Amino acid sequence: MYIFLLTLLILDGLLLSVVVLLQAGQGGGLASLGGGSSDKMLSGRHATNLLTQLSWGLGAGLMVLSLLLSIVAANRQSGLTEVQRQLQTAPQSLPIAPLSTEPAPTTPVPNPNPDASPPPAPNP
Repeated sequence: MYIFLLTLLILDGLLLSVVVLLQAGQGGGLASLGGGSSDKMLSGRHATNLLTQLSWGLGAGLMVLSLLLSIVAANRQSGLTEVQRQLQTAPQSLPIAPLSTEPAPTTPVPNPNPDASPPPAPNP
């Protein structure tokens, strides 16, 4: 259902783009191609009315399809990827050790040169 609605939304958007581009801006477009005869379907006033109605209809369809698509996307059950599903079902095989607050025991470092004098202590 999601793919079907998405396909309809894309087609509706493309058709709406074409219809808007065919409309007259300032005396141009399909409405100016009528010539002298006014009984043709796409001439003069009829083209303007048809393109205006198509624009409104396709715009309303775009809004409705967008709303339906958002509702369907929110209700989809397969929102998780395969890796996320595997991580949720994987058993916890490694126990977590508690953190120790005691300092680690220190061992004195042997002086490699016993004949040398110790380094001077830093002055605070």
